[in-house]
Amino acid sequence: MSQIVTIPHVNDRRGNLGFVELGAPIDFSIKRVYYLYDVPGGAERGAHAHRELQQLIVAVSGSFEVELYDGFTRRSFHLNRAYEGLLVRPGSWRELRNFSSGAVCLVLASMEYDESDYIRDINEFERFVRQ
Repeated sequence: MSQIVTIPHVNDRRGNLGFVELGAPIDFSIKRVYYLYDVPGGAERGAHAHRELQQLIVAVSGSFEVELYDGFTRRSFHLNRAYEGLLVRPGSWRELRNFSSGAVCLVLASMEYDESDYIRDINEFERFVRQ
């Protein structure tokens, strides 16, 4: 199940430190890290699902929305805290939108890039999750 998780962090007057380790707060090994930045106003990202890949999506700066669709229900998450992340499990269609100016979206992924893991057509996705 996809959910918001708290990223372990240490508050310090010199600045805060957040960290991600296996088991804190994810249960998968990180095989790929990427980030989105300078997303133009009104632009959307995502619009795909994964067959096996798991992700932790974090707004390390600014804010944005992530809409998840499991083939039956849509849920929207507003990410705007660097110490919270959205854990996205396989079989979730995702759309990212409403990026604030200066937003940075960090993604920690369980697999290296593999085009065959992507489902980029919503109808194909619905067939995939309903089989």
